[in-house]
Amino acid sequence: MTVPRRVLIAEDDVDIASTLSRGMERAGYEPVVAHDAASAMAAARAAPLAAAVVDMMLGTDRGEELVQCLRVAGMDGPILVLSALSAVEDRAAGISAGADDYIAKPFDLAELMTRLSLHAHLRAREPGVSGARPDGSIRVAGLTYDPQLREAIGAGHRALLTQREGELLSFLAQNLNRLVSRGEIFDTLWATEGGSSENVVDVYIGYLRRKLSPREAFGVQIRTVRGRGFMLTDRLDD
Repeated sequence: MTVPRRVLIAEDDVDIASTLSRGMERAGYEPVVAHDAASAMAAARAAPLAAAVVDMMLGTDRGEELVQCLRVAGMDGPILVLSALSAVEDRAAGISAGADDYIAKPFDLAELMTRLSLHAHLRAREPGVSGARPDGSIRVAGLTYDPQLREAIGAGHRALLTQREGELLSFLAQNLNRLVSRGEIFDTLWATEGGSSENVVDVYIGYLRRKLSPREAFGVQIRTVRGRGFMLTDRLDD
């Protein structure tokens, strides 16, 4: 199978886009330039992308919304957010939407290319692109979860989770599409705490299910198999 070498450059500044494009070409990539979100998504749907560099401000479009749409559409390659906005909340918005890194303008092209190469290398070493990752983050179907911010993001929806809800989501994601018993969940998350019973699992399953609603936005659902346990699945019921 041919490894995609196309890199999306979503940047409304023509000069910056040109600089990035030349740098990508020298590095052996095939740059695809888009000056707005609609063109960027059209490019993403046309053929697989190896990576993307996304400006946070694309005219009237927001870069973090584009990042989120790229992830929902199934893009698994590294996404770097490039922006003159350098406040902590701006960085958090980009990362929470599904970006791998945030580079502030003015930027050094060599540093940007190095970071892009590093993230691509780390992605290549991952055993899979879905489910829970070593850093605790989750990407599966339309769901992205950032454990640092405790924020779950779906198409047009955000949910703030508690620490225990995040731990439960991570455990279920590690067992995506596999039935896990109530006892297995309890032993993993609550067994070391005195005074708890297995009923606490049902309570937190309910909490998490409500927060990951509507299921069509997050692309996953928690199924209950009566008498047997629970399953996080990306195969939605009709």
